[in-house]
Amino acid sequence: MKLLSRMRGAAALALAMLVGIAAPVTAQQGQMAKVDLELLLAVDISQSMDYDEHSIQRQGYVDAFRHKDVISAMLSGPEGRIAVMYMEWAGDFDPIPTIPWTIIDSTDAAKKFADRLANEPIYGEQRTSISRALLTAQDYILNNNIASHRQVIDVSGDGANNAGRLVETARDEVVKSGIIINGLPIMLNKPKEFYDIDHLDRYYKHCVIGGNAAFIAPVFDLRHLSSTIRKKLVMEIASLDLDTGAAPIQFADAPDEPLPGEAGIVRVQLKLPSTKTDCTAGEKVWGGGRGFRFNDFQ
Repeated sequence: MKLLSRMRGAAALALAMLVGIAAPVTAQQGQMAKVDLELLLAVDISQSMDYDEHSIQRQGYVDAFRHKDVISAMLSGPEGRIAVMYMEWAGDFDPIPTIPWTIIDSTDAAKKFADRLANEPIYGEQRTSISRALLTAQDYILNNNIASHRQVIDVSGDGANNAGRLVETARDEVVKSGIIINGLPIMLNKPKEFYDIDHLDRYYKHCVIGGNAAFIAPVFDLRHLSSTIRKKLVMEIASLDLDTGAAPIQFADAPDEPLPGEAGIVRVQLKLPSTKTDCTAGEKVWGGGRGFRFNDFQ
């Protein structure tokens, strides 16, 4: 099955605005909703992944919101609830607000969110603009009617920024506003295209994530995508204590049987390479022989 085109995505966005999909969430009309966490899931729908891969990625989030560990994490804070938005993005155009801000305050609410997501069509678009995704996510967080203890953007993707503003400056702007950015780089073992870069996990560590205790959870095999999404959500929702002075972390492979008290989460410390990743690598490989000018991406 083919991925739906941008025209369908634009139609969905127009309909969303008509029905108020991006409208503020309120406990009652005129009151600000109070939650433990505002979590915006910014999910890559670029066509570098095929329909089956997009389907597995979508199903991973659906399964996560039905899982008892994720639901328990969402209800474990002092407010007993979080706000979640699911946004899909690709190139340098408006991302699709697939599911607007939704309060998750019960098992039933989490499962309804999962059911709605499962029924949404799957889109595929061209190019990769992580910078546009981050800045749009920031706008959705700063301009809703929600008060929270923490604000997190969870950005997933299988490639480097190659459209829109440079990712490093966008990342710094978002982090400066107090929002944490965590990353889920998808690094599948398949034929390399001209726009792919080496060591996408390092790129995400150096150029995409930021904020207090930000971390990445790389995926190297589609069979592990669902479990990695689940474990990553538990970690960022529950705000597990991390050493803020240490390097960003990633998940190691979890054992088949979770260790006592570990809930299946295994963490390892990464050694940062001595040479910083080139945060314009995506623009450079995309430009290729056509030439690359920094002012094209500023």
